[in-house]
This record gives sequence, structure tokens and C-alpha cells, in this order.
Amino acid sequence: MATLDHIDDTIAAYLRTQRLGRLATVDSHGAPQNNPVGFSYDPELGVIDIGGRRMAQSRKFRNVQGNPQVAFVVDDLASTDPWRPRMVEIRGRAETLHVEEPPHPGMTHDIIRVHPERIFTFGLD
Repeated sequence: MATLDHIDDTIAAYLRTQRLGRLATVDSHGAPQNNPVGFSYDPELGVIDIGGRRMAQSRKFRNVQGNPQVAFVVDDLASTDPWRPRMVEIRGRAETLHVEEPPHPGMTHDIIRVHPERIFTFGLD
């Protein structure tokens, strides 16, 4: 397992092949919440943008407004025979934003932007 503090070329290449990740947030009572989310990687800013159909009304959006610490995971199986899992876990600070262009068609202009602080990878080599 590798640990980094930024998204390098190997991680960026992997993220570009994926469409779905899981965002873990914490609510105001300290309870964790983990949701599947659509995302995109912004190479210019080095951030992950997470969007949705009703993002501003979602619990995860409110959770980030109250506590910006998040974990975001993308994983898959490169092969089942032999067993070859791959994964990226990005821990960092998130913010809620209203952007001019939604990350993907059908999504609202409200997003959660994740600023990586610590990244763990497995199986990307």
C-alpha cells in the first residue's frame, strides 16, 4: 500500500477510468454516513468534485457544511482470477460549492469538492 499527499499520474489515470466512488462524512452527532457518489477529478486544481441530482438537499452536503473532514474511496476488481483488487482512499477536507458547470449532465450546480490531504492506494501498479 502506498501513501501520498497528492494525486499523482498513476492515481489520476485510475480515477479517469471510474465513475462511482463512496464518500464518508460525519453528521453533527458524530455518526458516520457513507454514500455512493458520482465524481470527477480536476487535474488543474488537484481536487475531486462530487455531484448529484439534488446535492444541496442531501445529508452528505449538510454534513460537510458542519464537518469538512471526509474520506472518499474508489475501488474495483482488475481481475477475479487471479484476484486483483485496486483502490484509492482519499482523506481530506471538503467544501460545498455552487459551480457554473455541473460535473456531469443531469447533476445540479451544487457540488462537494474534496481537497486531498492523505491518499492511500493499493493494486494500481
